[in-house]
Amino acid sequence: MSAQAMIAPGFSDPVFQSQAAFRALLAALSEPGTLQRVTGEIAPPEGLATATAIALLTLADYETPVWLPEALRNGPAGAWLRFHCAAALVDDPTEAAFAVLDGAAGEPKLSAFNLGTDQFPDRSTTVIVQITALEGGTALTLAGPGIPGTRAITPQGLRSGFVEGLRENGALYPLGIDVLLAQGDGLIGLPRSTQIEEAR
Repeated sequence: MSAQAMIAPGFSDPVFQSQAAFRALLAALSEPGTLQRVTGEIAPPEGLATATAIALLTLADYETPVWLPEALRNGPAGAWLRFHCAAALVDDPTEAAFAVLDGAAGEPKLSAFNLGTDQFPDRSTTVIVQITALEGGTALTLAGPGIPGTRAITPQGLRSGFVEGLRENGALYPLGIDVLLAQGDGLIGLPRSTQIEEAR
C-alpha cells in the first residue's frame, strides 16, 4: 500500500466545510472564552485533535508554514498536513504562521514563536494548544475585547507556568500570539488582547 493511500481523507466538501469552520474559528477569537464546536466529518491523523485538524485544513496552505512537535512532524500528522494543505513544516518556531503545542509539554514557550512586528503585528504565529479537556479544570478569569465584563473558563491539561506565559504574551499587545485551546471537536480562543488571571 502506498504512503498516499494510507493518508486519511480531509474535507468531503471543502468549500462548505471550511467556511463553517472559519466562522467557528472567527467566533472563538472574537468572543474569547466561548466554546465553539467545529465539524467536518474527518478522521484526524494520530496526534491531532479533530478541532486542530479542521482548523489547519481551514487556515493552512502552501504560503503558511506550520510548526509541529518533532514526533508529529515526522509522523502521520505531518504527512497528512503536507498532503492536504501543501504546508511547509518548519523546525524554527519563529518561522511558523500556525503551530500546534501539547499543553502539558514544557517546551517550547509561547514566547519562542513569531510575536509579529510593529509594522506587521498580524504576522505573528497562531498557536493551537491541545489539552486534555476544555472544562473541569482550574478556573481562569478572562477580560478584554469581546467579553462583556468577565468570562470564566476551566481548561485541563495546561503545564505549570502556562497561564503566566499567556499573561506575558498579553502584555506585549498589539504584538504577541493568538492562542486556540483545542480538545475533541471543541475550541476556545484566547487572543493576545485578552487579559487572563487565575480565579481566586
